[in-house]
Amino acid sequence: MTKRLSGQITPTEQRRVQQIIRTLAKTYPVALCALNHASPFQLLVATILSAQCTDERVNLVTPGLFARYPSAEDLAQARQDELEALIHSTGFYRNKAKNLIGMAQAVVENYGGELPQSLPELIALPGVGRKTANVLLGTAFGIPSGIVVDTHVARISYLLGLTSNKGAEQIERDLMEFVPQKEWINFSHRLIHHGRRICIARRPKCLECPLLKNCPRVGLPELPD
Repeated sequence: MTKRLSGQITPTEQRRVQQIIRTLAKTYPVALCALNHASPFQLLVATILSAQCTDERVNLVTPGLFARYPSAEDLAQARQDELEALIHSTGFYRNKAKNLIGMAQAVVENYGGELPQSLPELIALPGVGRKTANVLLGTAFGIPSGIVVDTHVARISYLLGLTSNKGAEQIERDLMEFVPQKEWINFSHRLIHHGRRICIARRPKCLECPLLKNCPRVGLPELPD
């Protein structure tokens, strides 16, 4: 992996990243958030539930959840035990239920039931970290506040030689140096799609990968001739 100082990106590195961005855009021209939602508030709830849980499982749970608690005002008045029962299958349900109720109460009390649209305000809400806030701002409001780093983005960014870090915030900082801000939202969506379809964790389809010529495959064995 190329060593560099922060902020000192070589022209060759930058050209390679631009080629990766263009290839992802061509391969996944429409890459949307996989969490089903009908409002920014529903997206925030679904994203909180997605911690340590698959999007597919969350999408099975949220229809009943949103029917019972369609708004922040409704969720703010939820009983902990009833909410736990609805979200039980997403895992860590006690803590998630506590955070969801606390988040809804804070939104109602501090913002009149409407979600704030700034990173500092969002991450001050219970259960909302930087990744969750970036998902909401980018997907619901089109605000490129940062780059969402989930397990797919973290893993593929390492394989591509775009970061040598393991922590999500450090990886995000590395990517934000390479990737133009106008691409931040789509870049993460497209890498997530790529991770699900081609760059699968346990069985990457490297020979089918459109990024192969620009991917050093850091940490993977050499491909057969």
